[in-house]
This record gives sequence, structure tokens and C-alpha cells, in this order.
Amino acid sequence: MTFQSRSQTDSSLLALRVPPVALFAVFAAAMWLLPDILVTKFPASWTAASLLAILGGGFCIAGVRAFQRAQTTVSPTTPAASTSLVVSGVYRMTRNPMYLGFALLLLGFATGLGKLSALLLVPLFMAYLQRFQIRPEEEALQAQFGASFDTYRQQVRRWL
Repeated sequence: MTFQSRSQTDSSLLALRVPPVALFAVFAAAMWLLPDILVTKFPASWTAASLLAILGGGFCIAGVRAFQRAQTTVSPTTPAASTSLVVSGVYRMTRNPMYLGFALLLLGFATGLGKLSALLLVPLFMAYLQRFQIRPEEEALQAQFGASFDTYRQQVRRWL
């Protein structure tokens, strides 16, 4: 593994190490296993949970399909292997549709479970991604695509 495939300024052992889908699974399992303290079920909780899950899944699928159309890597642990900067489709709305999709899926799951403690894990998931996945990815994309990535970053928000 080359130094350039890891973050230039973040020498953390966690940077780009944990695949986001694995992180998603860990957080979903943690939500499931949390005790039923402060249960917050409401009449339409499963409807809201389903809508959030559908929206989240849609963002994930749209992000993957855009990468496939651009014939670039979908691997989140090797952003330096990107062959093109994807800025069309769902990437005009958010720079991280797959990560946003995971967050919405977790939010839907937490809503369905009705555990306040599970809801609190969603911002923690997003903070972890921001620090150890998104920032190092953006550094790699900046190094590879320069001004094009700068322009894109100024036009499109990180989350929404």
C-alpha cells in the first residue's frame, strides 16, 4: 500500500481502514443490541422508518450506479484509484450519496426500533465517517483532480 492511498494529513490508523458498509453493519447491530431505554414509538413509526429506508437505499444505489457508469472504483478504502471525478446524477445533490444513504438507513432502522439511544448513534456514525473516511477521501480527490475537485466542492455540499 502506498502512502498516497492514505490521508496526507491524517496519519490515524482508522483513516480509510474500515469499509463504510462494515461500519454501517456495526452501528446497526449496536442499535439492535442497545437496551430499550426511552422507547419513542409513535403511531406512524414504521411508515416513517420505511420511507427513510427507501430514501437511504435509493441514495446508495444511485451513488453506486453513477460510479459504475463512470467506470471508476467504488472502493472507499482506495480513493486514489479513482479514474474520474463523478459530478453528475445524484452527485449534483450531495458529494457523498452512499454515506448519506447509510445514515438515512440507520435513521430509519432507529426510528423503527423506537429507541432514543439508537437515534443517538446516527450522528456518531456520521461523525466517524466525516473524520476517518470523507476527509481522507477528499484529500485524495484533491490531489488527483485539483481544480476540478475544488470547483465541485464549492458547488455541492458534503451531505445535503
